[in-house]
Amino acid sequence: MAKRLLVGLGNPGSEYAETRHNVGFMVIDALAKRARTEVTRQRDEMLFGWGKWRGREIGLAKPQTYMNRSGTALELFLRRYKVDPSELLVIVDDIHLPLGKLRIRPKGGSGGHNGIQDIIDWLDTDEFARLRIGVGSEFQEGRQSDHVLSPFEESEQELLADVMKRAENAALTFVVDGVNTAMNRFNTK
Repeated sequence: MAKRLLVGLGNPGSEYAETRHNVGFMVIDALAKRARTEVTRQRDEMLFGWGKWRGREIGLAKPQTYMNRSGTALELFLRRYKVDPSELLVIVDDIHLPLGKLRIRPKGGSGGHNGIQDIIDWLDTDEFARLRIGVGSEFQEGRQSDHVLSPFEESEQELLADVMKRAENAALTFVVDGVNTAMNRFNTK
């Protein structure tokens, strides 16, 4: 059985820790606790750890290159650990989805997300699964960066906690049952 790699996108540094752009990192941190895996090793600009979930080897990783350059670290990592892109799930924020919504896809374009586009460019394929977590689009035109680099409001915390738990479960379903089952179970209307 091939190993699965779950990669959360975000920006390194404490100033970004609780921002909307870092929901990918947040999901990886939650998965690490759940799978009792430490994401503390560092190599090739990637913070990572290997563990098991229901008998399957999983990698949990957070590129340390900043969001828009995630592909450089990921391409090296996949080559080094011989992981095929088909065994990859990229977890990322999405301003096109309202807070509380998830969307899983087996492949496709970037949807305007620079981190995903960089991965597509560096891997030379869009044939990898992605889990998009809605962070809302309540911002003025031209203020997208301010929005994604802002923390969640106190009024959003309950909804955030719920979507984060569903994202964890969706990622672990991908590990055990594959992307189609995860899509059927967790894609929300």
